Amino acid sequence: MRLSPSPPVVQSLREQIREHLVEGIISGRWQPGERIVERRIAVELHVSQTPVREALRELEALRLIESVPNKGVRVRELSASDLEEIYPVRAGLEQIAAELAAPVLAFDSAPLVPHVTALYTADREGDGEAQVRHTVAFHRELVRASGNSVLLHTWESLGIEVWTALSIRWLGTVQQSYAEEHEAVLEAFRSRDPGIGSLVKEHVLGCAPRA
Repeated sequence: MRLSPSPPVVQSLREQIREHLVEGIISGRWQPGERIVERRIAVELHVSQTPVREALRELEALRLIESVPNKGVRVRELSASDLEEIYPVRAGLEQIAAELAAPVLAFDSAPLVPHVTALYTADREGDGEAQVRHTVAFHRELVRASGNSVLLHTWESLGIEVWTALSIRWLGTVQQSYAEEHEAVLEAFRSRDPGIGSLVKEHVLGCAPRA
């Protein structure tokens, strides 16, 4: 695989490498406890070690990898408890976002609709990748609708897509119907449910893996 040294403006070389590494961890290319060798990744992707090192630092900040003295960098051995920790933080952020976004989404819920539609298809076909992608996209649009850039940046810094995928693929955290649960949230916005913040909070907490 070769990454372009002059990537599109929307995604830097470091971000491309980060996505490559994340996908490798989620897909199982690198198993928990396995080393990720910086120089080997740089050679494989035909890039210098600097952006690889930067990408690895980001993944360490997300707690996906860890530096072990005299052993280098390796994929963390994550338990249900590790994965579970992020959900109360995320739930609190999304509760605030839902309350701020409520007037906006009551007036125009169009940003959420395509993802609910796509989730019905993903549920029907058992497409786990699409379930993760559209679940995260639905929640990103919800947070974006709050109009608070700090809130959105903080939410995105949690690496929601990565943790959602890991919860589903590593621990088998599967809901009965992703589409129906998200349609219920959508309808709550449309009906101007006064308890929308608490509803969204409980929705997120209900997705958490159980230790």
